[in-house]
Amino acid sequence: MRGIQYLVDNRGERRAVVIDLKKQGGLWEDFYDRAVAESRRDEPRESLETVKAKLGRRRGRPTRG
Repeated sequence: MRGIQYLVDNRGERRAVVIDLKKQGGLWEDFYDRAVAESRRDEPRESLETVKAKLGRRRGRPTRG
């Protein structure tokens, strides 16, 4: 794949990757988004309705139920 290089150890096993951001910037964004999502996996979650209600209160609008 163009714009991707693997760094290998003495045994020839892949240990790291170098991404050419000019050629594969979108790939890096996908990788980064996945890493952030994984790091937040155990955080508490809120329902979409709860988030919408909080946003409505912040804007001073009544919420629909």
